[in-house]
Amino acid sequence: MERRTLVKALSVSGFVALGSGSVMRQLLNSAPAQQAAQSPVLLPKSFGVGAAQGQWAGAQLAHGMEDMGMPGSASQQAAGSAGRMSVGEHQLAQQDAAIKDHMPTQDMSPADKVRYFESVFDDDFFISDAKLALLRETQRRLDRLQRLVGHGNFNLLSMDQAFRYARNYSQVGDFTVQEKSLFEELFEADARRYGFYGNKVVDSLTATIPLKEVEKIPGTGHFLYRDKSIDFYNRLRNQVGDTLVLTSGVRSVVKQMHLFFAKADQSAGNLSKASRSLAPPGYSYHAISDFDVGKVGFGYRNFTADFAETDEYKRIQDLGFVKIRYTADNHLGVRYEPWHIQVT
Repeated sequence: MERRTLVKALSVSGFVALGSGSVMRQLLNSAPAQQAAQSPVLLPKSFGVGAAQGQWAGAQLAHGMEDMGMPGSASQQAAGSAGRMSVGEHQLAQQDAAIKDHMPTQDMSPADKVRYFESVFDDDFFISDAKLALLRETQRRLDRLQRLVGHGNFNLLSMDQAFRYARNYSQVGDFTVQEKSLFEELFEADARRYGFYGNKVVDSLTATIPLKEVEKIPGTGHFLYRDKSIDFYNRLRNQVGDTLVLTSGVRSVVKQMHLFFAKADQSAGNLSKASRSLAPPGYSYHAISDFDVGKVGFGYRNFTADFAETDEYKRIQDLGFVKIRYTADNHLGVRYEPWHIQVT
């Protein structure tokens, strides 16, 4: 069976469901149980997680996360909830017949797709099996490199520095010609091919982040650009309170590549699905100014729509001067990110 077909089948079955919990809640909020009993919720036939079966599966699985995989406790929670389905979820699960032939993929806007960002669509862009195998091998080498230099330093690492460390430390191992070509190919690709419509903000694969321009934020392990980003962050903290914390700051091309490879791997080589959750390398504003914030003690939920329900987020919105880079109605091809603060 072709990988695209298999992934769609698994998605419909609810096995490929990282991050689908928040999607399920959005669907339930937009279609309460009493309304669902009266009229069917009509969704595109191409939906995997996000269609009726996916909504049911989403109730049983934990949320996805931008920078890391699902923690063990979340997995245990998900396993413990298996087999329990609310009345509303059960009604939604019965609507597959009404869903099946409603809306073709080509009629959907980027905003429609990002609402169901963990779904698999007919026109999603998949890399070949051979390229996926290469991506996974390259990702493992990047993992080893990150362990060598440390997570904080890895955020600032340039591509040339990465190559030099890999060459000089046997526990990492030199990047192969094929792996270097993969970096170049992914960086130079037009992300609109995947369905990502944001601006490219880094013009060189070998771009560097001058150390004199950044500063490490105590207690976070992350860096921010001096002046514009740090001033903005400190202003937020002063007005929101010390329960607000930096969860991700400056990211080099290498760091963004590492994150995107991980997301593409999780998505079985579906670069469209990966880019709905994470800007491709070269397109992330983390490289030049933006940063992420969260609530202290909120864990992986800081990278879900749940953050928008926190008092911290509500205080941020009340300030009036803060903009979110990827709003719920954005047309850039990226899921809603209430944690992502726009600086420039």
